[in-house]
Amino acid sequence: MEVLALVLYGYQVFVLYYFALLNLLYAAFALFGLRMVARYARELSELSLKDLLEREAYLPVSILVPTYNEEKTIADSVRSFLALQYPQFEVIVVADGPKDRTLEVLKEAFGLVQVEWVFRRALPTKPVRGVYRSLTHPNLLVVDKENGGKADALNAGLNLARYPLFCAVDADSLLDPEALLRASRLFLEDERVLAVGGTIRLLNGARVREGIVEELRLPSGFLERMQILEYARAFFMGRAGWSAMDALLIISGAFGLFRRTEVLRVGGYRTDTVGEDMELVVRLHRRAREEGRDYRILYTPDPICYTEVPSDWTTLRRQRNRWHRGLWEVLLAHRAMLFNPRYGRLGLLAMPYFLLFEALGPVVEVLGYLLLPVFYLLGMLNLDFALLFLLLALGYGVLLSQLAVGMETLLLRRYPRLWDRVVLLFLGVLEVLGYRQALALERFLATFQVWRKRGQWGEMRRKGLGAEAQDHQKP
Repeated sequence: MEVLALVLYGYQVFVLYYFALLNLLYAAFALFGLRMVARYARELSELSLKDLLEREAYLPVSILVPTYNEEKTIADSVRSFLALQYPQFEVIVVADGPKDRTLEVLKEAFGLVQVEWVFRRALPTKPVRGVYRSLTHPNLLVVDKENGGKADALNAGLNLARYPLFCAVDADSLLDPEALLRASRLFLEDERVLAVGGTIRLLNGARVREGIVEELRLPSGFLERMQILEYARAFFMGRAGWSAMDALLIISGAFGLFRRTEVLRVGGYRTDTVGEDMELVVRLHRRAREEGRDYRILYTPDPICYTEVPSDWTTLRRQRNRWHRGLWEVLLAHRAMLFNPRYGRLGLLAMPYFLLFEALGPVVEVLGYLLLPVFYLLGMLNLDFALLFLLLALGYGVLLSQLAVGMETLLLRRYPRLWDRVVLLFLGVLEVLGYRQALALERFLATFQVWRKRGQWGEMRRKGLGAEAQDHQKP
């Protein structure tokens, strides 16, 4: 009994130190993120973007849009891509063997005709069944191929891409008209830049007209509103902090800009993981470090991509389960980088953080919740421990949510209506009363499903951008 008591006491001490260190890291990320967003909000100038165009200083971009069953959203998404304010770009939509009317919708909306297209297969992919050009938009290309997954579709798009930069975007997303200008200028300003990620915001609830987001409004659903907080924290604190430390490991698959030659050099996207976006970024880091090159991979706050997030619990659980399995797959694939001084702050700080606090965090948190009643029943509950655990696990998260919402609504002036801002601040408190714990449990389960579900994707339910737009355009 004494040994058991000693073990349980040791676990309590470990959990307290664990969450104390985690919250210290969160504070550092928040400081870096606040400084970056404040500086960006102060220095952002429309004139600087116009200067780039007037000086004809730009790099042509290929926009890659992998799609599966996206018949509800694909036409609006492609229209938004074609409406981008950029001098020279092409849109390559890759229909990855869809089972719905995705390809038919594209043919009807953009007047597609099949053409003979010669291209070099730099990356292996599933067979391409046909290539289509638009009669109304010369810079639109649609590829019909056998199903091979998102990464395989992106590789097929890379094979056909012609331009030095490529932008990988999700088919259920819309881009801000100036997103490419804001992101691509970083490649011009610094030749060392290999990749740039921007901010992802929720499309749910937005007022959309002809593929362009005119106004952000809070969505009606509770789950959708909660995800506003999560995205704000992830980008304005996590991504901003890691980018400031030159250790950014994640560029969202919904929107990222890359040098095409660099991605081809490392072999394109891996098709045996559900975390292909993070894995590619880590591989770019790893190759550059091993070659001793001076390079940069960056996050910048305002190249905006709007994406539809899950509105039902089942879809949200599947998404978070898939994200967490993808994280574990990346860590396992690049485990040689862990705690390895050869990779600098990536090996000694970034990779260990993602292992200890992102991958294993749900395990520590869920076990902490489960052991509280065990301690109580055994008469070993330390009240000081219980209060400190809840304060560190929950209270600090509320503070970070409030800070993230403040950056989202005040510094960057999103969600302009005062009532929307008040609701978001209230949700920052409500989030810790069940929502966070439920997702932690799903990530906990995903930790033990990495090998059983390796490389699997789940179906995502979509409302459709067209319906959303029509709802919010009504007087």
